[in-house]
Amino acid sequence: MKISKLETFCNEFVGFVRATSDTGAQGWGQVSTYNADITCEVFHRQVARHALGTDALDFADTLNLIGEREHKYPGSYLRRAMTGLDTALLDLRGKLEGKPVTVLLGGTPGKLRAYASSMKRDITPEDEAKRFLRLRDKHGFDAFKWRVGAECGRDRDEWPGRTEAVIPVVSKALGDGIDKLVDGNSCYSPKRAIEVGRLLEQNGIGHFEEPCPYWEFEQTKQVTDALSIDVTGGEQDCEFTAWKTMIGMRAVDVVQPDVMYMGGMLRTMEVARMGAEAGLPCTPHAANLSLVTLCTMHLLRAIPNAGKYLELSIEEADYYPWQYGLFKNDPYTVENGHVTVTDAPGWGVEISPDWLDKAKYQVSGA
Repeated sequence: MKISKLETFCNEFVGFVRATSDTGAQGWGQVSTYNADITCEVFHRQVARHALGTDALDFADTLNLIGEREHKYPGSYLRRAMTGLDTALLDLRGKLEGKPVTVLLGGTPGKLRAYASSMKRDITPEDEAKRFLRLRDKHGFDAFKWRVGAECGRDRDEWPGRTEAVIPVVSKALGDGIDKLVDGNSCYSPKRAIEVGRLLEQNGIGHFEEPCPYWEFEQTKQVTDALSIDVTGGEQDCEFTAWKTMIGMRAVDVVQPDVMYMGGMLRTMEVARMGAEAGLPCTPHAANLSLVTLCTMHLLRAIPNAGKYLELSIEEADYYPWQYGLFKNDPYTVENGHVTVTDAPGWGVEISPDWLDKAKYQVSGA
């Protein structure tokens, strides 16, 4: 069975891919979010032309071939575009076999514990705490992540004193019996990250994500070695060479690949395998409610070193308004702090026809 046609439907924020085989079988996937319209251009120029006519079911080597043929263009955009191919072909195979993707990868459908992940920094500590308590009472979450510092902030805070306030205020409001996580988004120097980390330790927070510039593995390792809590990272890293270095030097305690940034499920599975061999859990990054979180749900049900929970973006219509209305059925229903990977074939969702009608369309192949 060969790939005969590859189509994209996109806007600036998100782009979906439909793969069609020479038998008429179809599957849906997604390129990475953010500048998705640019990524779809890369998809048609640098991914589709190598994929057309290749095996629609056994495509691991096709992904390798694309990287080799486009060897002058390593990095983010190529991998973000390749994700559209990988995820569409897995959906296609799942629908052909009547199996969810997690089963294709060796897993099983079922429930996953989720942590409520806040994207906001422009929120007061008190308002963040109130919002978390509402979500706890409404959905049963027992794990939460919030933001400290400023994104790539060079040791600056979002506003002076916010970090020192938001850590104890939110932690105290949540109380005992709750897993607490924070994300530095590459804000800190090692010295400042360790200072913040000590405050996290004192306030019962067990997960410190991306404390230093993510590309500075040695800096992150200094923080990991200094703190008793988990230091985590890797969401931005899309090349195996970076992962081999990061894992080999034990720069983090938990690996956090992003399926969409990494180049798809098969490449992310390889990162999870590398982590497992080193004894490190895998808690992927999944910071919006497009297909990335659903892909991550299927992944976590299939890998042996799955971390304690799934990242699930919480109700923030004002922050990511584009992430709503993508699917006909909502795959992210939370009950008692858990989401469910169903036994429906493929990804188990249908892209909204209304959304597709408004999207920019391109096609490669017949």
